[in-house]
Amino acid sequence: MSHSEEEYNWIDGVESLEKYRPGGYHPVMIGDILHARYHIVDKLGFGGYSTIWLARDTRQEQYVAVKVGIADALPRETKILRALSSSSAHPGRKSIPVPLDEFEVHGPNGTHPCYTMAPARCNLREVSFSRLFPIEVARALSGGLILAIAYTHSQGYVHGDVHLRNVLVKLPSSFDKLSIEQLYEEYGEPETVTITERHGKPLPPNVPKKAVIPLSLGKDAEEFSLSDTCVLLGDFGEAFSSEEFRYGKDCHTPLAVRPPEARFEPQAPLSYSADIWSLATTIWEILGMKAIFSSEFATADELVAQQIDVLELCP
Repeated sequence: MSHSEEEYNWIDGVESLEKYRPGGYHPVMIGDILHARYHIVDKLGFGGYSTIWLARDTRQEQYVAVKVGIADALPRETKILRALSSSSAHPGRKSIPVPLDEFEVHGPNGTHPCYTMAPARCNLREVSFSRLFPIEVARALSGGLILAIAYTHSQGYVHGDVHLRNVLVKLPSSFDKLSIEQLYEEYGEPETVTITERHGKPLPPNVPKKAVIPLSLGKDAEEFSLSDTCVLLGDFGEAFSSEEFRYGKDCHTPLAVRPPEARFEPQAPLSYSADIWSLATTIWEILGMKAIFSSEFATADELVAQQIDVLELCP
């Protein structure tokens, strides 16, 4: 959407405010209580189909991440995560998020599917900008990611969206011991920015009054130790069963890590190999700080030229 079409003044680092409309995001605010149980204390992040919030579970006295989907979204992700939650001795099983609770919220933009899971500390993209992990840490993170993908494939699923923003690390168990007040003392109060309409009109009731900047619980890559390398593979919103047909044209993986077959065979079904390409490019970035192929200011054709420079002609 161009700036001329935007209804609200731009706020950096938050979700698209234009998606606060019928069928879109649910307007969540700090202090809200969802499902008569989850006290919203800060925002963890957002995606094209959901916002993710840090909440205190008032029954279990622990913190959870609450993923609030856009209105009327199909609960595909939770079904896949439930399937992957079956008991298994595979070492990659522990790197798959486990849904703790599922419910719906009803609001001015529709009915929104929600689920909770253990919150993650950070994703690897946010901690690794222009920074190198210690080599033993980078190896451990890469190994954990490989095991997570191997387990997912062993259960008959393709993740479909492997990149650094979807590689998370777990929080220490001591995090749950923090009260909300102690959390704010340690990490700061929620950072909010007032939302304003471009032409000064009052906000409609389906738009929150304030946007919340996502909280950072992480630390810089060079400060990581081996105790910080418990990997979680996040965002199964693009995942699919290997028995389904997901065509290359429907691949939404970021351009820099998108498998070549998604572009050159748009009508052919994707499979496990699509994850392997994205996995390899992600591991390169974990180990080397920079992406092997850069999509910054690059067209799709220019990215292919980079791939040929590195790998020679595609088969």
